[in-house]
Amino acid sequence: MDLGSAVPLDAEEMIATATRREGLADFGEDYWREPFCVLIDALDKQASLSLFGRVATRDLLISALRTRLQIEATYARHPEIDDEVIDAPVIVTGLPRSGTSILFEVLAVDPRLKPLLSWEVESPCPPPMASTYTDDPRIPRAAERIERRLRMAPDMITRHELGALVPAECGTAQMYYSFTSDHLTVRYNIPSYADWLYEKADWISTYAYHRRLLKLLQWKNPRSHWLLKSPPHIWHLEPLFEIFPDARVIFTHRDPLRAHASGTSLVATLRGMWTDEPFDPESLPKTMQAEYASASLNRVIDLIEADRVPREQVFNFHYAEFMREPLVALRGLYGSINQPLPADTEARMASLLAAKPQHKFGVHAYEVAGDADRRKVYERYQRYYQVEIEA
Repeated sequence: MDLGSAVPLDAEEMIATATRREGLADFGEDYWREPFCVLIDALDKQASLSLFGRVATRDLLISALRTRLQIEATYARHPEIDDEVIDAPVIVTGLPRSGTSILFEVLAVDPRLKPLLSWEVESPCPPPMASTYTDDPRIPRAAERIERRLRMAPDMITRHELGALVPAECGTAQMYYSFTSDHLTVRYNIPSYADWLYEKADWISTYAYHRRLLKLLQWKNPRSHWLLKSPPHIWHLEPLFEIFPDARVIFTHRDPLRAHASGTSLVATLRGMWTDEPFDPESLPKTMQAEYASASLNRVIDLIEADRVPREQVFNFHYAEFMREPLVALRGLYGSINQPLPADTEARMASLLAAKPQHKFGVHAYEVAGDADRRKVYERYQRYYQVEIEA
């Protein structure tokens, strides 16, 4: 079978299909078109997508285009949405597999913090209503879609929990509606898109559209403070703070060799959902390669030391300390942010952790390769933040 003919991946045809199906033509500002076209070309020529991978990817991206049309149509009818204020969001970031997900879920039980949920990222229109937020009919539909994906990689649940009511990463929203996301280089082996992403991407516009999505979602369902999370935020702190100047960023830290090994295993599982090709560790995205990742971590240190990002708004959280004494680590985090940790909130956090032990969904097994040279590239990062060696 000629998969390219059977399931075409052509940028202009997909844009036309989304326009026809929605009966709308306004996608908003055009900055998204370049990354979309670069992405589609890379997916078609480089990603070695299986039949399922092509069908699912085409469906996902056309759905994303249709949703972007819906977002812009909603703003056109209700321009007052743009008056919404995103007040002091709390943003969790750090190396992939450094504890960002579990911290994100624990913080989400704090009633003052409201996360993006997977179902509302996938289906933000019409904007969720406070009165029906917990029983919105889009929730079971999103659960069914996610369950279908999990059937393609049954061991995914041991690596990263997915579900309609599970908090979603910002990178997922950026992937869907700006087509500018490090998540795409994790999901697919698309080197030409990765080169474009690291050299030419317009991160200011990407974060601005993310803010636009948040305003839409809180319009009819108010939030005191958003709780956001995505590991790649750590590589984009300057544009992040330009769009969210009062953000409070929590930087998680973990032994980078341990995080790298866990991340490599996760990438292999994710890519196996879309291609039948064997996973090649050499195809890891740059941000997960030791030399690039360590240089980027050093750049974060340089940004903070040069006051190019507000150091008083960046707070450190150590995975190893959290694993040993989670509540003690959480109390320390709240203290550093100068926020009280009410007893009832701490009790909810303790209940969540008790109900979700580390290997609840099975053991995520992987080996950690380490040597003096690989450890040395992270020396400045580990010394600066006093990151313990696990591996």
